[in-house]
Amino acid sequence: MSDVKITAGPYEFLARWERERCPRTVEAFERLLPYRQKIIHVRWSGESCWIPLGDYDLGVPWEDATSVPQAGEILFYPGGYSETEILFPYYGTVFRSKLGELAANHLMTVTQGHENLRPLGELCLWEGAQDILFEEA
Repeated sequence: MSDVKITAGPYEFLARWERERCPRTVEAFERLLPYRQKIIHVRWSGESCWIPLGDYDLGVPWEDATSVPQAGEILFYPGGYSETEILFPYYGTVFRSKLGELAANHLMTVTQGHENLRPLGELCLWEGAQDILFEEA
C-alpha cells in the first residue's frame, strides 16, 4: 500500500506513511502536501540525502525516533540540537550532525522505486541539489 508519491530529480518513488509509529508527525506533514523542496547529499550521516529546513517548526514532538534508518526509511527531525530536516537514506546511514548522533521520527517508508535510491543519492552527490515533490499517491 502506498500513500505518497515522491518525485526526486528524474526518479519516482511510492511510500507509505508510518502512522502507527509517528501519528502526529504524519498528520502534520500530510497537511503540507503537495510539498516541494530541494534535496541535497548529507555531510555527516553516510549514504543519505537530506532536505535542510532551517528553523522551520512543524509543531511535532519526537515519536519513535531512530538514528539508524534503513534505505528508504524517510525521517523527519523536528529540530533542537541541529536544524529541522528530512533525511532520505539510500544505503548505510547513521543520522548525525556536527554535534554528534541524532534521532528523528520515521515519517514514511519507500514501497516502490528502491532501485532508484542509490542513483538519486549519487546524482545529489555529484550533480548537486535536485527538486523533490511529495504528493498524495
